[in-house]
Order: sequence, then structure tokens, then C-alpha cells
Amino acid sequence: MSKLYIVATPIGNLSDITFRAVEILKESQLLVVEDKRRTSILLNHYGIGRKEMVAIAERSPRSKIEKIVDRLKMVNIAALLSDAGTPVVSDPGRIVVERCWQEGIEVDVVPGPSAVVAALAVSGFPASRFSFLGFLPKGRRRRRTLKDVRSGQTVVFFESPHRFVETLKEILDIWGDVYIFVAREMTKLHQEFFRGKVSEAIEHFKGEVKGEITVVVRKEEKA
Repeated sequence: MSKLYIVATPIGNLSDITFRAVEILKESQLLVVEDKRRTSILLNHYGIGRKEMVAIAERSPRSKIEKIVDRLKMVNIAALLSDAGTPVVSDPGRIVVERCWQEGIEVDVVPGPSAVVAALAVSGFPASRFSFLGFLPKGRRRRRTLKDVRSGQTVVFFESPHRFVETLKEILDIWGDVYIFVAREMTKLHQEFFRGKVSEAIEHFKGEVKGEITVVVRKEEKA
């Protein structure tokens, strides 16, 4: 009986992985990944060695998805990994999980790191209810997405460094001078946390911005 494990991996610091995740990776006969090179770094770090890997992207053709599912049927244990954090959360792989359910392939999860939950926790903003927007769309769709968010919510999203300040300016224009928390390069050597008003964030990040960015916004009057 084939089984696919959804395995959460570190978002930066390679030490942030569970014992169970390492054991499952050792046992897996096939790894479905985003980037074979990045996965190889993780495998080598834990002395797991070489594994059969197949890469999947957000826009992988249906034919490739079906080939992956066919291959999953031929192994006992397989694992789905993203480049960082918990798979399927703003990462490719959802359709593979969906097809596994449809084909009777057992699916299990090995929980662990998540940039969304980590940033939300350290922000200090209300976390009992929040909206996750993933990566914001470009252009007018981004502005429309921001306008559709209800007031009074805590909002979490990812943003690329080259358009980060532009997005902050959109937030200031649409939501006003709300409080914001920015987690840049979480758990990595150059980790940076910023907490303050969005106008202050625009000033703080006005130079060149690098790295992976997770943003938490509190749409309330105070923080």
C-alpha cells in the first residue's frame, strides 16, 4: 500500500526539523520536491544520502502530475517537500495530494516549520483569527485583494523583496497607517524583525531589500 507523507522542512535554519521528519525522509523511496538542489542540501546535512527525486512546479503540466502519481503507486513510502516550510501552503504540490486521495494513495502529514505561523506568533498581534493571502498578485489585482480584506482582521502574506516597498505604499493608501510586522530571512543568519506603523516601515525599508519576507498586518487602531 503506497503512502505519501507531507513533510514540513526548515524555513531557514537547518536545525529546525523534527526527528520524525528525518526518519520519514530516510525511509522514503521517492521525494516529490520543488528544487532538487535545495533538497539535496537538506539530505546531505542529515546524512540521508541520495534519493530518487522528482521536481514539481506551480505550472507543471497535468501529464507530469499523472506520471508522478503513477510512480507513487509503485513505492511504499514517499514524501512531498517544499523548498522551505510546510508544503502546499503557497507552494506547488496540492494537485498531487488531491490526486493521491482520488487514487486511494494514503496521505499523512509530518507537521513542523511554517513561516506563516512563526511570523504570526512573534508579531504579538491577535492570532485567534487571521487571513492568509499567500503571495499577493501583481498590479491592479493586488490592490483589489487588499481592498477586499475586512477591517479588524490580522492579515498575513508573503512578498518579494523587489516590490515590497511598493506594496507597503499600497497598504498605507488603502488601509491607512496601520501597524505592521515584517519578518525578513526568518531563522537565517541575517534575520530581521520590524514592528511599527506602515509609514515607519516604508522609511525603514526604503533602501535595497533582500531575502524572503513574511508580513503581518493588524488592521486596528492600536498594537
